[in-house]
Amino acid sequence: AYADRLIADLDGLDWPEPVKSMQRNWIGRSTGASVRFPSAAGPVEVFTTRPDTLFGATLMVLAPEHPLVDDLVAGTWPEGTREAWTAGHATPSEAVADYRRAASRVADQDRQSEARAKTGVFTGGWATNPVTGRPVPVFVADYVLMGYGTGAIMAVPAQDERDWDFAEAYDLDIVRTVQPPEGWEGRAYLGDGPAINSTGPGVSLDGLDVTEAKARITAWLEAEGRGREAVSYKLRDWLFSRQRYWGEPFPIVYDEDDLPLALPESMLPVELPELDDFAPRSLSDDDTSEPEPPLGRNPEWANVELDLGGGPKRYRRELNTMPQWAGSCWYYLRYLDPTNGERFVDREVERYWMVTADAVGGVDLYVGGVEHAVLHLLYSRFWHKVLFDLGEVSTPEPFQRLFNQGMIGAAAYLDERGLYVPAAEVVEEPDGNFSRAGKPVTRELGKMGKGLKNAIAPDEIYEAYGADTLRVYEMSMGPLDMGRPWNTRDIVGAHRLLQRAWRAVVDEGTGTSRVADEPPDPAMAKVLARAVHGVAEDYTALRFNTAVAKIHELVNHVTKAGACTRQVGEALALLLAPLAPHVAEELWSRLGHPPSVGRQPFPMADPTLLVDDTVTLVVQVNGKVRDRVEVATTITAEEAEGVALASTKVQELLAGAAPRKVVTRPPSLVNVVL
Repeated sequence: AYADRLIADLDGLDWPEPVKSMQRNWIGRSTGASVRFPSAAGPVEVFTTRPDTLFGATLMVLAPEHPLVDDLVAGTWPEGTREAWTAGHATPSEAVADYRRAASRVADQDRQSEARAKTGVFTGGWATNPVTGRPVPVFVADYVLMGYGTGAIMAVPAQDERDWDFAEAYDLDIVRTVQPPEGWEGRAYLGDGPAINSTGPGVSLDGLDVTEAKARITAWLEAEGRGREAVSYKLRDWLFSRQRYWGEPFPIVYDEDDLPLALPESMLPVELPELDDFAPRSLSDDDTSEPEPPLGRNPEWANVELDLGGGPKRYRRELNTMPQWAGSCWYYLRYLDPTNGERFVDREVERYWMVTADAVGGVDLYVGGVEHAVLHLLYSRFWHKVLFDLGEVSTPEPFQRLFNQGMIGAAAYLDERGLYVPAAEVVEEPDGNFSRAGKPVTRELGKMGKGLKNAIAPDEIYEAYGADTLRVYEMSMGPLDMGRPWNTRDIVGAHRLLQRAWRAVVDEGTGTSRVADEPPDPAMAKVLARAVHGVAEDYTALRFNTAVAKIHELVNHVTKAGACTRQVGEALALLLAPLAPHVAEELWSRLGHPPSVGRQPFPMADPTLLVDDTVTLVVQVNGKVRDRVEVATTITAEEAEGVALASTKVQELLAGAAPRKVVTRPPSLVNVVL
């Protein structure tokens, strides 16, 4: 019920399109037909998005785990069985058993790898193609997964690359059912075209395009009772338990008959017991026995006497715990009302913070990595929709806008064994190479983190430069959504910016404000207005790097002016506050204001000061730029020509002669033709 809503509701979210595509693909909604292939073991059901290609299904392939495999396996190889189908085994049961053992050692992801060779064995059993009536061999192959679709496929080699590979490897028939374009010399053809070789008892698709053929064959299958229109999803049920200590305990106990019972609300929450050992343990030397989760190490907690009605009885607690998603799926709601002991969030509080006009999501902006696209972000959406259906929250979606930040990269170093070594222990040699403990190491750039041993401890940056310097440096490294390389040497630039901003407002000798209580001159007022307007736009668009650049320009102007007015100083503190809150708070205090700068409204630019009074007039001679002159935006063509001809550089090139022609494009360009 939720899969379709999770897909459809993406349209109302302001999320990056790649993340939306990843969620759609992860859910994997496919429309097609469910088709039944009769067999001696009963009907084998397959789901296909291309029922129009049924006439080309020359074999069936089942996952090794499919429940019908045992019933399909024949006692002996049928007469005429091709050698390639047997894998060298004397009987089908030996071949299938050996293949299953091998497949059980391969991860599902590896089984579906396009680069991996397609393998399989014949079960010795046959099924009947429901449209042709012909028998088709049934194989077991590990590239088919029990967890997707029905765990069985009809293989159509002519229209599927994997099936083509399998058919070639095992000498199987290939029948084209879609006409490739003229001159086609490829193998499997995946494109559109008229149906061919697709006529059987009671139905013909020949000549139809793919869409028409799908509709006709699906209707025929339903009428004949051999199939039906169907929808399939890649999405599977959520395994919501872990065999570890850290996690929320399930409020479930088991009675003497091992029947699960939910604990009443009066017994919630169930809290984790104290443990000294957090490892699971094996209770038997039998290789098939399941290990006991860590909570079993506290028998007084695991086995408890409770009165759940009918008097006190002994119960056994559920020893598995919930995964991390149990908290991360709804933590943003708890932030709204963290001290509420009665509910996870008060309904009025939730409505106040989470409801916004014309938005389906509650949280206005969520900044997170793209690596969460099909885990946390998808689980949170499902969790939130359940709460919405229960009437516990007011919006159908948790996050209205999503912004994916880029990764910070840093130099990582490998020793002669190819192992990563701590970057902090590496030194740069005079010749530009790098070494650790006197031994050479190889430098590469990778994601900053513990895995590559190249993480930078923020404590060291705090101690040397302060937290605000680190914040400003990180935000100035580049666009927020792009990966950026870390360079500790560049931090000093952010530190100097904050020092200059401080000195612009505060007298370093006395520690008091040095601003003048007078309005800024017209030039400075225009510079300030542009800075305020530009920084506000950049903050709104999360362009923090360009916001820092505009603050830098403002500080440069103030420094060159040699004095700072109160209006400029106060605006500077407010502009800095989102990036450097500690420095901004101190500046605000030195300017004589009570705390806190974070509660002040953001400055507004005077729109009249954003209009340019002058513009740069580019002066060309024979198409080459020779001069630039500041002129009024209202300059006429005649005036622009006069300014250009009066230019010293143009006069030198004219050498007393008159120009042949003067082309004017006021107020930005004049081209003098000699």
